[in-house]
Amino acid sequence: MGKMHVTSRINGELREFLCEPNQTLLDVLRDELGLTGTKEGCGSGDCGACSVVVNDRLVCSCLVLGVEAQNAEIETIEGVAGEELHPIQQKFLEHAALQCGICTPGFIVATKALLAKNPDPDEETIRYWLAGNLCRCTGYDKIIRAVQDAAKTLAHPA
Repeated sequence: MGKMHVTSRINGELREFLCEPNQTLLDVLRDELGLTGTKEGCGSGDCGACSVVVNDRLVCSCLVLGVEAQNAEIETIEGVAGEELHPIQQKFLEHAALQCGICTPGFIVATKALLAKNPDPDEETIRYWLAGNLCRCTGYDKIIRAVQDAAKTLAHPA
């Protein structure tokens, strides 16, 4: 079987691409569409580095086939910020909740998905929600504090 034609709305923009039937959404995003912010950490859905939102659901893009994106709404890290950093990104910077950058896009996308569903999560909820995202460089406490601060900022913008 040859490449398949897929149409999706990615970061608010209608996109079309060709992909192999067995090609992951992660590979399509990076290799076919040039959206390299989404990172591959493990390739088995265990680290969360490749987290994206598909139809309002947080998923590991390494576990989704590109062909499954037909008619889907997808948000990647590239869709989080507008002209300026999103408050979540700003809080990650302010709290030094990032270092090498491999896991950071996944944490930010996962945080945005969490705060869309629960704008005022407690620490236990944040830790539970982010349990699928692994970081080898920072302490998780900085990430948790950044998420808590982002939630406050989004609830009460200046």
